[in-house]
Amino acid sequence: MSKYIPILLICGLFVGAVDGQESDEGQKSFTIFMAGDSTMATQQVVPATPARGWGQMLQPYFQDHVKVQNHASSGQSTKSFRGRWEKMLPLMKAGDFVIIQFGHNDNKPDEGRHTDPFGSFSENLTRFVKEVRERQATPMLATSIVRNVWNSDNQSLRDTHGDYVVAARKVAEELKVPLLDLNKKTAALVEQLGPERSKLLFNNVDPGLFPQYPDGFKDGTHLNAVGGSRVCDLAVEEILANVPELAKSVKQGPVPMVRR
Repeated sequence: MSKYIPILLICGLFVGAVDGQESDEGQKSFTIFMAGDSTMATQQVVPATPARGWGQMLQPYFQDHVKVQNHASSGQSTKSFRGRWEKMLPLMKAGDFVIIQFGHNDNKPDEGRHTDPFGSFSENLTRFVKEVRERQATPMLATSIVRNVWNSDNQSLRDTHGDYVVAARKVAEELKVPLLDLNKKTAALVEQLGPERSKLLFNNVDPGLFPQYPDGFKDGTHLNAVGGSRVCDLAVEEILANVPELAKSVKQGPVPMVRR
């Protein structure tokens, strides 16, 4: 496992470069768009809540000419996100990047969200990719992060995403799209930490810490600030390995400490 110095952001605003302008010694500004579900989405900081989506933690990993726009939204599948996607598309321009991560909610039974892994789910991902490319931007597919749900032996994680992860990898391979395999990366991290220590990455709250959770709260799906930062570490590691055009804009130096 890579050793990074995580960025622990409880709240904050980050101002990116204006589209089309040059910054960072003449480098042209561009945007990283993020499309996904609650594990990526920006979670509220007022009133105080411990939950954080990894997308809201990503901005500080990149140089000033890069702006991160997080359009991820809680509860979304590739099917239900379509309306938000239609609003995103006109914002994309040549030279931008788009990270697409779905799978947590595509297996939900309701008609508004359910998709089949090798049917409508794959078709939706394929359509996203093609539409990004039509905008002359670069799509990236990310597999879903794991849930902190363990098998009865407490030695390995239970697979809660099934064929949706397999399907995302297959689409990435067939369309020659950069893959950020966060399912594989987060599984390795969580299993290395074990059933107890891994709880520190997720939205688990002891009684009395937050007014909205007077009796505490247990959540093995959503991240906290520590977990969001660690997933960003892993995502940037995948970008460095698989997306050279974007890797050159990853910030160097002690914060964050990214191993190249």
